[in-house]
Amino acid sequence: MLKMAGYRLVVLLGMLIACDASKVPGAEESRRGLISPRLLKQAGLEILWENELPIKKGERLEKLFILGERIYALSDRNYMISLDRGKGNIIFSRLFAEVGVPVGALKLYGDEIIFTVGRTLIEVDVRSGTERRTKQMEFGIGCPVARNSEHFYLGGSDRRLHVLREKNWVEVFEVAAENNSMIASIIAGEDFAVFATDTGNVIGIAPDKPRRLWQFDAGAAVAGPVVRDGRSLFFASKDTNVYRVDIAGATARRLVWKHQMPGILEGPPTVTGKVIYQYALGKGLTAIDKESGKPIWSLPEGVELLMEAEGKAYVITEDRTLVVMDNVEAKKLYSVNFAHVSKYAGNAADARIYIGDENGRVACLQPAPK
Repeated sequence: MLKMAGYRLVVLLGMLIACDASKVPGAEESRRGLISPRLLKQAGLEILWENELPIKKGERLEKLFILGERIYALSDRNYMISLDRGKGNIIFSRLFAEVGVPVGALKLYGDEIIFTVGRTLIEVDVRSGTERRTKQMEFGIGCPVARNSEHFYLGGSDRRLHVLREKNWVEVFEVAAENNSMIASIIAGEDFAVFATDTGNVIGIAPDKPRRLWQFDAGAAVAGPVVRDGRSLFFASKDTNVYRVDIAGATARRLVWKHQMPGILEGPPTVTGKVIYQYALGKGLTAIDKESGKPIWSLPEGVELLMEAEGKAYVITEDRTLVVMDNVEAKKLYSVNFAHVSKYAGNAADARIYIGDENGRVACLQPAPK
C-alpha cells in the first residue's frame, strides 16, 4: 500500500510539474501567441505586449477599438475591458449592458466615456469604469452621441438633432434637416457642430443655438461618421464618392475634391497626415492623396488600415494577411500571415497595431528598432 501511495504521489508531482512548465515565461506565448515573432520580423515588427482577457468560457471577443490612451475590448455578452495601450495591463472591466442590448459607439471627452445603450445616455469615468450619470431619453437614438464643452448632441429616431446642456442634460433646442431625413452622423466642436443625414445632407450649425451656418449636399446618404481634421471634413457617400469639404469662416464651405470609388461605400474614410484610406465593398482599400484627392494605390484584397508608419501603410486583408504598402513608391513591399487574427482596431493615431481573436487573446505590435 505504501509503494502504491508513493507511485501515485510521483505521478501527481509529475502532473503538477507539467502544468507549471506551461506557465514558465515565454512558454505560454510560444504556445498560444497570436503571431510568430519570426514572421513579424519579416515585416520589421515586434510584439510590444500580449494579454489574455478574462472572458468566460463560451463568450467571444466581439470588437476592439481605441479611445485616447486606452484600447477597449467588447465581448458578445456586452462585457467591456479597458486596457492601457502602452503596457496592455487591464484598467477596468465590467458589464456595460444586458446580453443582446445594442451598445452604441463609445466616444471619449476628457476623462469621460459617453455612449448609449438603447434609449439611455450614459457617462462613465475613464479611470474606473464607474457610471457618473445616466438618463433615459424619450426618443430612440439613431447614431453615436457627440459633445463639446457646453452641450451633448443626440440624433433621435424622430429625425431631430436634440441638443442637451452639459451641466444638467436638459434639452435646450432641437433642429432637423429641411427634408426631414434621418440623422446618420454627428460631430461637435466649440466653433460649430455638424450632422449628416441618410439623404446626403451635411449641415453645419451654431454649437449653442438652432441656427444653420451652411449646408453641403452629397449625391446619396453619408456612409458612416463624418471625420473632422482641422477645418476639413472628410466623408464617404453611398453615391460611391469620398469627399473633402473645407469650412471657410463661420458660414461658408467649399468642396475641395471628391474621388469616385469603384464600389459601394458603407463606412467612413480613415484620415492620416497625408493620406486618406477608403474601403469599397468587394473592391478593396484605396489610398488617396489628402491634398489632391488623387489615388495613390489600390489593394483589391485590402480591408482596413491597421497602422501607418514612416510612409508605409499596414493593411489587413480579407484572407487575414497583413500587407505592407509603400505610400511613396505606391507598391506592395511584403506580407505576413495573420491567420489567427480575427479582431483588430484600425489605428491612425500612432505607429502601433492592435489585434486579437475571438478567444480573448490580444496583442500590440510596433516597428522594431533598426
